[in-house]
Amino acid sequence: MTTPTIRVLLVDDHSLFRSGIKSLLQRYPEFEIVGEAGDGMEGVKRAGQLRPDVVLLDLHMPGLSGRDAARMITRETPESHVLMLTVSEEADDLFETLRAGACGYLLKNIEAETLVSAIRTAAHGESVISPQMMNKLLTGVRADLPTHATPATSIAPPGEIEKLTPREREILTCIARGHSNKEIARELEVAESTVKIHVQNMLRKLGLSSRVQAAVYAVENGIGQPAGRD
Repeated sequence: MTTPTIRVLLVDDHSLFRSGIKSLLQRYPEFEIVGEAGDGMEGVKRAGQLRPDVVLLDLHMPGLSGRDAARMITRETPESHVLMLTVSEEADDLFETLRAGACGYLLKNIEAETLVSAIRTAAHGESVISPQMMNKLLTGVRADLPTHATPATSIAPPGEIEKLTPREREILTCIARGHSNKEIARELEVAESTVKIHVQNMLRKLGLSSRVQAAVYAVENGIGQPAGRD
């Protein structure tokens, strides 16, 4: 059985770095580099033209930032999954890019095989975050994110949760705890394909574009918080 091709757009202002990533991915027949861009605005334009499966996007670039580019790409090209690839380990950068619609956040010091695996994951709409940053998300989001959350920045109105079925709420709770679809399926004793359908329906009802956004939304609204925590 032929493996489906994953079409990737590279957006980074360092041409040497883009060349390195391109050389890496070209070792794998499943990847197709459909284009490159050297700044955020060009990246938005190229994403709209090429409709890639995954956009590997740098955060700090001249002109339009990666965060704003991510927001525009996820709004204008929702079928393209944005995966941030950056040197920034700042929690604020993590939170803001996830709010902007990125499905993942990776640090540039990751191993090559980890990056390849992450792109595969992102292509299926799954969230992926570097371990160092996941720790910031799971711990810092409860302490830091509410101080930044205002009606202007909230990713979805709190009342939207009333649209969810009891099963979708269960799955949202699991996502907030960092569980994968496979882990959720095992915990709820349902098929993994069933979980995927529920996740898609949940994201649509909440007006969100990724599992990571769903996790942030859940934490902001006190969903999935471990017992005994304030």
